[in-house]
Amino acid sequence: MRRYCLAFLLAILVLVAGVDPLRVRANPAGGNWSGPGTATPIKYLVVIFDENNSFDHYFGTYPVAQNLPGETPFYADPGTPTVNGLTPALLTFNPNQANAGNPMRLSPSQASTCDNINKYTPEQEAFDSGLLDKFNITSVAAECGAGYFFAPNLAMYYYDGNTVTALWNYAQHFAMSDNFFDTEFGGTVEGHLNLLSGQTNGLAVMSGQSVSSSTVSNGTVINNINPISDDCALPSSPTGSSPNISMTGNNIGNLLNNANVTWGWFYDGFARTGFSNGVAACNSIYNPHYAPFEYYPSTSNPHHTPYSSPAAIGTSADPANHNYDLADLWTAIAAGNLPAVTFIKASKPNTGHPMDSTPLEEQAFLVSTINQLMQTRFWKDMAIIIAYDDSDGWYDHVAGPIINQSADKKNDGIAGTPGTNGACGALAAGADNDRCGFGVRLPFLVLSPYARHNYVDHSLNDTTSIMRFIEYNWNLGTLGSLGNANDNQSFDVLAGGSLLSMFDFSFAPVPENRILILNPATGQVVHPDVWDNGPY
Repeated sequence: MRRYCLAFLLAILVLVAGVDPLRVRANPAGGNWSGPGTATPIKYLVVIFDENNSFDHYFGTYPVAQNLPGETPFYADPGTPTVNGLTPALLTFNPNQANAGNPMRLSPSQASTCDNINKYTPEQEAFDSGLLDKFNITSVAAECGAGYFFAPNLAMYYYDGNTVTALWNYAQHFAMSDNFFDTEFGGTVEGHLNLLSGQTNGLAVMSGQSVSSSTVSNGTVINNINPISDDCALPSSPTGSSPNISMTGNNIGNLLNNANVTWGWFYDGFARTGFSNGVAACNSIYNPHYAPFEYYPSTSNPHHTPYSSPAAIGTSADPANHNYDLADLWTAIAAGNLPAVTFIKASKPNTGHPMDSTPLEEQAFLVSTINQLMQTRFWKDMAIIIAYDDSDGWYDHVAGPIINQSADKKNDGIAGTPGTNGACGALAAGADNDRCGFGVRLPFLVLSPYARHNYVDHSLNDTTSIMRFIEYNWNLGTLGSLGNANDNQSFDVLAGGSLLSMFDFSFAPVPENRILILNPATGQVVHPDVWDNGPY
């Protein structure tokens, strides 16, 4: 009843005073929010950026699970919308069938799998001018070991709600997209750079180093490479390797700083384990590719300097410069401080990345993290995004639009053979080569008191749509407005969409009705989202 009364009052404000109800809700009189105004009721955005999964790999048969004996059962609510998933024809007569590649289900007991090839050129070759019929040729397992599941056509395998149960339950209660794409073809570093800046071109190589053309081509990152501004990524460190680069453009952090909006990247494993002669040491599982703000000197924390106080976390005055360990986030929240924009990165064993992690370990991390966030006082004004950096080469049957072309005969392979006549369309005037995209379709979910319930969004979006939403919500402008030439080709102005269709801001929800507590081990519902009795 309370939400309808508030909605009625907001409507009266609109009629009498011409007030925007979204901004009234975003900046309530007497509220505890003192930061910049927001264009929507979302005052706190949390982005959980996981690893290496395509949409079909996790949601291809949603909402139907096999529910075999001994597995965690999943049964969809009546009226659950369908997704653009794996049809009976795709399951039994797939375009990859000529290469022995019909999709096959992975059980929970097969959660530990080998790691596929997922690089810029091979992913384009699998795309094959939109035929999507060469995954078994280009995405074969690149790494494997004892105890990991392997099959010659591993890239064609998928999970259902008996394994990725929590993600399917989140989709049941909130909003998910079945039309969300990687901004470009490629792997981890490209995915993280696009999340922050929509730009993988424009870099400087560390003095005295040389870079292979299979890693950097035409000034564009096309393979994993380490940052310069990170003690734990340098060749002299145990977790580092050569070569190293710095990105010469700006990122979303610069825009947030300019607007005095608090933010932070919270990576589970970022805290230094030692500090000697001005150089930090890190845990052996630290992965500099998971700390992307380190690639930009203006937003890096090269010595992994700890925060100065819980109240300073997320502010530009803090010597950590917005780069933190995940434990620091809970310290800040306990002190009543949550940055307006929060990026969360799991440690290597919990990201969902094959060989490093499993969907079950990823599930435990996601559920534990989200359960805690939903039970804070910030939940009522929060949106949580679950997104992925790349596809790991896993099969997906949807060919996204190629909105950015490239004409690198050596490395492009949408049409033609890489190395001889490869191409990804014709390069537009002023555009950067080796940024072919959109890439592979990825899972994407939005959890919020304002998220639509049991909703599948078909709007076209990509990784940079997250940045576009941040720019819109906090009125930041685009990266191009900062005046750096390297920002002019940022994908933030080419983003597939703005994510707004996954929300409903026309009413004022009762936040506690949208708290969904799941079991971290099984992904099953412990505390139901009573919004099931709401307007949808």
